[in-house]
Amino acid sequence: MRKHIISVLVENEFGVLSRIASLFSGRGFNIESLTVAETDDPTVSSMTIVTTGDDHIIEQITKQLNKLINVIKVVELTESTQMAREMVLIKFASGSGAKRLELLRLVEVYQGRVLELGPRSLVVELTGAREKIGTALKVLAPFGIREMARTGLVALGRDGAR
Repeated sequence: MRKHIISVLVENEFGVLSRIASLFSGRGFNIESLTVAETDDPTVSSMTIVTTGDDHIIEQITKQLNKLINVIKVVELTESTQMAREMVLIKFASGSGAKRLELLRLVEVYQGRVLELGPRSLVVELTGAREKIGTALKVLAPFGIREMARTGLVALGRDGAR
């Protein structure tokens, strides 16, 4: 089973997220990641849902989503029709000397930004493709990740995809 990205435009109203989550859980489908935010129109929200399944399962999911009253549009985004990014904030014990310099160099290699450099901690932001974030986390893990917050995937369709 492969990962699928489903983009959903919904009315920005109370209970919409709950109904969509219930649709997934009620049918035994897993949501791997979910991001939701207002669009340029405050009455509409955009959801990016990452799930796994075969083509039949994804077809079922999209049909069920389209039946929900507050859903405006559902599009499955394929690798060729989407641009997707993820963000992660990572807090490290700041360390000192050579270890700190090596950490800062690696953050730069992964095109990260240092958000806070304090006497006891270092906070870094990384943004990029999911694979890049995963690789960066493996490389940075030996520096002692104290805390981490990861957004999940956000995606837009390329021209003609939405």
